[in-house]
Amino acid sequence: MPARLTRPEELRELLGIPFTPEQLACVTAPPEPQAIVAGAGSGKTTVMAARVVWLTGTGQVAPERILGLTFTNKAAGELSERVRKALARAGITEPAAEPGEAGEPGGEPRISTYHAFAGQLLRDHGLRLGIEPAARLLADAGRFQLAAEVLRSAPADFEPPGVSFTTLVTDLIALEGELSEHLVTPERLRAFDTALLADLERAELTNADLRLVPKTALGRGQLLGVVEEYRARKRARDLLDFGDQIALAATLAREVPEVGRLLREEFAVVLLDEYQDTSVAQRVMLAGLFGGGTGHAVTAVGDPCQAIYGWRGASVANLDDFPEHFPRRDGTPAHRHSLSENRRSGGRLLTLANRLSAPLRERHPAVVPLRPAEGAELAGVVRCALHTTHAEELAWLADTIAHRVATGTPPGEIAVLCRTAAEFADIQRVLVEREVPVEVVGLAGLLHLPEVADLVAVCQVLADPTANAALVRLLTGPRWRIGPRDLALLGRRARLLVRRVDERAGAEGAEAERLAAAVEGTDPAEITSLADALDTFVDGGSGAGDDDELPFSAEARVRFAHLAAEIRELRRSLGDPLMDVLHRVLAVTGLEVELSASPQALAARRRETLSAFLDVAAGFAAGRAGTAVDGEATLPAFLGFLRAAAQYDKGLDGSLPGGEDTVKVLTAHKAKGLEWDVVAVPGLCAGVFPAKASRDSWLRQARALPHPLRGDAETLPAIEEWSATAHKEYVAAVAEQLSLEELRLGYVTFTRPRALLLGSGHWWGPSQKKRRGPSDFLTALRAHCEAGPDHGEVEVWADEPPEDAENPALAAPERDLAWPLPLDPVALERRRAAAGAVLARLAGQAQEPDPEEDELTPEEQRAVASWDRDLAALTGELRQARAAVREVPLPLSLSASQVQRLAADPDGFARELARPMPRPPQPAARRGTRFHAWVESRFEELPLPMLGLDELPGGEPDADSEIRDERELEALKDAFARTPYASRRPYRVEAPFQIQLAGRVISGRIDAVYRTRSGGFEIIDWKTARRQEADPLQLAIYRLAWAERHGLRLGQVSAAFLYVRSGELVRPSVLPGRRGIERLLLGEDSWEPNEPG
Repeated sequence: MPARLTRPEELRELLGIPFTPEQLACVTAPPEPQAIVAGAGSGKTTVMAARVVWLTGTGQVAPERILGLTFTNKAAGELSERVRKALARAGITEPAAEPGEAGEPGGEPRISTYHAFAGQLLRDHGLRLGIEPAARLLADAGRFQLAAEVLRSAPADFEPPGVSFTTLVTDLIALEGELSEHLVTPERLRAFDTALLADLERAELTNADLRLVPKTALGRGQLLGVVEEYRARKRARDLLDFGDQIALAATLAREVPEVGRLLREEFAVVLLDEYQDTSVAQRVMLAGLFGGGTGHAVTAVGDPCQAIYGWRGASVANLDDFPEHFPRRDGTPAHRHSLSENRRSGGRLLTLANRLSAPLRERHPAVVPLRPAEGAELAGVVRCALHTTHAEELAWLADTIAHRVATGTPPGEIAVLCRTAAEFADIQRVLVEREVPVEVVGLAGLLHLPEVADLVAVCQVLADPTANAALVRLLTGPRWRIGPRDLALLGRRARLLVRRVDERAGAEGAEAERLAAAVEGTDPAEITSLADALDTFVDGGSGAGDDDELPFSAEARVRFAHLAAEIRELRRSLGDPLMDVLHRVLAVTGLEVELSASPQALAARRRETLSAFLDVAAGFAAGRAGTAVDGEATLPAFLGFLRAAAQYDKGLDGSLPGGEDTVKVLTAHKAKGLEWDVVAVPGLCAGVFPAKASRDSWLRQARALPHPLRGDAETLPAIEEWSATAHKEYVAAVAEQLSLEELRLGYVTFTRPRALLLGSGHWWGPSQKKRRGPSDFLTALRAHCEAGPDHGEVEVWADEPPEDAENPALAAPERDLAWPLPLDPVALERRRAAAGAVLARLAGQAQEPDPEEDELTPEEQRAVASWDRDLAALTGELRQARAAVREVPLPLSLSASQVQRLAADPDGFARELARPMPRPPQPAARRGTRFHAWVESRFEELPLPMLGLDELPGGEPDADSEIRDERELEALKDAFARTPYASRRPYRVEAPFQIQLAGRVISGRIDAVYRTRSGGFEIIDWKTARRQEADPLQLAIYRLAWAERHGLRLGQVSAAFLYVRSGELVRPSVLPGRRGIERLLLGEDSWEPNEPG
């Protein structure tokens, strides 16, 4: 294309951006591999957009031959918009059309996410690996639902560790995801664990930690079995999740060089954003396509100091090793650039950030200290505080933010960043009390808010009777208010129930041994069920716990009985759709009504929170649509999804701060890439932030992939031998590595503010007996403030409490909390008066209302009438939804395959008729159709008749041809050629028929009909499936139709299935005749056998 730019100065003038020399060097670099280490706030997106303008404006590449990849749709949209505006401003492309105007988008770079790019790669080239282009994406909801389905049908020899079903769902998803991220096959993992167990048998395991390693390896083997079944079900249904997309795309890039050649021809320039967050599989995919010594013009941008997603599969080594993975054409490593001028934060804040990141720069030599923009050297202020109690810290935080809002700072320019979401509820409460608009960001944050936590706790108790922690939350909460004494007695009753089961089993001798073996290795807390103990209080306490004479208080007995009855009632609806279950929990517990009736501002915020959570649940249920996973979205699958979102956040929670003018409360992880004028960071306490290093260890958790198998194993600590000393050294090395990740998270956090950073901590937590004190981060903030009067201010610094001091929060008198929120005196009086009036009315003691005083106006009467109509309609809908039986008329015309489904599953066929759904494309069935067509072409010289979709051979909705790819189709052709029928000429192929049975017309097509030596006929139906599960009823219909059409006795017509793969011919010994098939269609209990075929 013609050149429009010749000098870098022209780029400055065209875009109006005062580029630094560092930025210009990156922008104008020649089209060859390069890595750009871009510090926080250094304008990496601006540089990428300008590089597109430079390469296209100088005529080196056309815009449509540029590919840009990033992680989120939001980031891809922002980069695309930046590039589009920059190209238009430079006059290289036409300005974007106004909304509503038609325009051609041609001539633009392709900007996408890494996962979307991998998905498109599979659609274009997946057939090279046997992957159908029509394979559907299995979203997170479907993944957890399918995992729950697999675990429910696990074989009898599956012995999971003593964890809840929800935890098993999460563990299955976690291990399967790690296998995909690191391109490890199940066979390789099983071989590794087998060798590991052999090594451990020869070693002397001298402590409990070492003895846990073989148990973990055995548990991983058990989990791997269900992972393989999970993958098999995905393949059978042509489903792919995000991990599959990346892993298969990496396989394509590595094993099919032609794909890389085609993509390099299509895209002359590639831009890779946030490269430090890519996984091993993503790096293999990208290097296989665009690296490997091709010298392709790949620009990777990232910052190893901001690599905070290692726990999610990211490998910071990808950016460090980019020059070796993407060398130039002559084999020399790619060039590395650095961007160090931060145009976001003031110089004082950057001084703090550089001091904190010094250990990181030692590990990553390409990283240079950040420097401020010209004129901002003295800008940026830090204010810090250390308080005695957690409550005092929250009050200081809320007062400071409220003061900022009152003095002119927009709420939307303030953020509160926390290490975890556990503090969100208290922070929201204190800000709402001061009338500060606030928004809690993210699903993990919602789960910690009390109204959502209560709802989830009830659901956990319903789904899992051993969810003791969730039940304790409900019992000790403000609604039921069970004290420690009655709670301890309930625990004693639960243990007594388990003991009695053991005693009864022990009386039967050998059964006791089997019971002990069944529960060996399980967690006793999971066996002891508080819910079972609670259930003994229903119906007056009759049951297994009525004779233990435990001294429960009278109030506790009444509350236990009410809660147990409530749980019983709710469990009856567990089979209902997910949203129905959640709304029923809200209705029965009264949570939604109570929040709606409260006039407080906090209640309004909590109603919004509850609505946001229900939106997440609705999205989960809707995300199940089209995933080919059996049944509705279930509560256990949803709880597994929530558990993963809270603990691992493996890309499940893609929510971002909204555009409202509110103070944003979010985790430090979600703040990456964002910025505000004012950032507050509470909880800078020892062991809180930075947190004590912890992560799933492959030596302790079966869901974790062993380090030696990971693609980045060279950058991870290794255990040298199976001894106590080596294990201790290994644990210390892992802890040191994890502490660096906490340091990276702190660096990201403290580089978010433009002008003001607020940091705080406390000595005493809200419920801890052990003091906390300032963390290294808060101590660094104090040292920074004390380094100069213009750096900031230490507003409060509480003295360390004496050694014998106790937490004042624990000594404070316990408040009698109202549920779910305390009411003010006026609202409480109104509530009691209303309750009294209702009770009096129910008791028949209410005074007749004064007609003059209570007469409704015409407008009010119309409103009441509309409510009555709505109530009647809703009641009718509810009754219809709860109806157990619905009559579905049988159609007057049926296909042969429909008759088979009617015989095999009458209820399922009725549901299909009542609610017909479009069926997705079946690639395997299409290949089955092609096989049938090939067989016909061997014998049929006349043109074949035009067939409808339901008549296509091998294309029935339930046909299981299982022909995975073209190679297997060729193998089937060879197998057919070896059968006796390959050399026999059929009398008819694809013979259509119609027959009237029981007042209904049955139609279909017969694969092949042969003449026999005795003058009769033989019907043959080709089967390409692996399993020999064909229904003889199909042959019975074919035989009857052919015999009656040609005036033959049934005995003159035989029928058989030919299983092409094995060449086996299966002749059913007994086939129903006309009367038998009609009895089936008329709904009678059995069909009558007729003459054998």
